[in-house]
Amino acid sequence: HVQLVESGGGSVQAGGSLRLSCVASINTYSTVCMGWFRQAPGKEREGVAGIATGDGVTYVVDSVKERFTASRDNTKNTVYLQMSSLQSEDTGMYYCALSRTCPSTLARMVESAEFGYWGQGTQVTVS
Repeated sequence: HVQLVESGGGSVQAGGSLRLSCVASINTYSTVCMGWFRQAPGKEREGVAGIATGDGVTYVVDSVKERFTASRDNTKNTVYLQMSSLQSEDTGMYYCALSRTCPSTLARMVESAEFGYWGQGTQVTVS
């Protein structure tokens, strides 16, 4: 059973930065794919970034790619989402997810259907 634990959320003023972390209970040296998703109140969950932990290949959706960066540290079984120039519309619960296999295309790294394991989320509030 895979467990994922997110941290790093909080309240920040517009224009500020946060770095979210997600620790996996499995060894991420073996390639798995991990994704970052967010859900704002009253809205559907949306994917924002994905990363293949083996080679570090990332995919970030166009709407945030100038401000968000995904990375990983396999020595810590951890992936990160660095968020800068935060805006009020970035407010929401942020979740990380893991798939033991990576999807066939990069774009699917932000599709929730590709992931079978999910963390509990960390709240980001931008005011």
